[in-house]
Amino acid sequence: MNVMSKTPLSLEFFPAKTQEGEAKLRLARQQLYVLQPKFCSVTYGAGGSTQAGTFQIVREILAEGVSAAAHFSCIGATRDSVRQQLLVLRAMGVQRLVALRGDLPVDHGGSEEFQYASDLVAFIRAETGAHFHIEVAAYPEMHPQAATPNADLQALAAKAGAGANSAITQYFYNVDAYFRLVDEAQGMGLTLPIVPGILPIINSAQLIRFSDACGAEIDDSAAIRAFGLDVVTDLCERLLAGGAPGLHFYTMNQSAPTLEICRRLGLVASATAMVSTGAAEAVALA
Repeated sequence: MNVMSKTPLSLEFFPAKTQEGEAKLRLARQQLYVLQPKFCSVTYGAGGSTQAGTFQIVREILAEGVSAAAHFSCIGATRDSVRQQLLVLRAMGVQRLVALRGDLPVDHGGSEEFQYASDLVAFIRAETGAHFHIEVAAYPEMHPQAATPNADLQALAAKAGAGANSAITQYFYNVDAYFRLVDEAQGMGLTLPIVPGILPIINSAQLIRFSDACGAEIDDSAAIRAFGLDVVTDLCERLLAGGAPGLHFYTMNQSAPTLEICRRLGLVASATAMVSTGAAEAVALA
């Protein structure tokens, strides 16, 4: 029997590059659906390089009976191209978008039709009214290209003013940075929910860096896995205790780490979290 809390959960996937990867992604999705996600988002490559793959996965998720959000970036796009893509997404039945500026090209000269994500949000609203629930990005530790923390906060405010419904943060491991962002946003009068983005620690390089930082001794793979799960579970516990409106998991197309964290949080029963021996084994470091 599922033991679900009322905590809203969402999951992020990315388009696979091989048929084997596509099959693994489909299996991971089926295993993760036990979490009853509010929606699943699918990333969009730099310059729209994975648009076809993004839209195909969105179609599959919708066909599986789950709400799907397409990532939608605007750098390099034109108003006409965005307008056509919005028509396609509406025809597919998509009702949620993650609106992003996207990565600037090396030769960026500032002549884009869309300069910022707020421009994209405003255009989507003008074209489609209230049809789409629009998610935008937020940065607890400041966007790397922002001039100052205040400038970064002003960018979030601009996206909210343009019509964004809610925000998902870049992943982080400093809980104080998240709550500082929320407090500062509320201090500016922003009311949109800011959902923390959670990246399970699944590779040894990440784990060794964190263990060095806190002085933990890890000398075997089991200890490394346990340490990574402990770090992220503690982060999620503190976020939820502090009033975070939900959790958005960057799954990296793997099911087991997210499932195990949610089991530890009491968000899913242990009997259903370990949906198969294969899922349990997938916790092993990539």
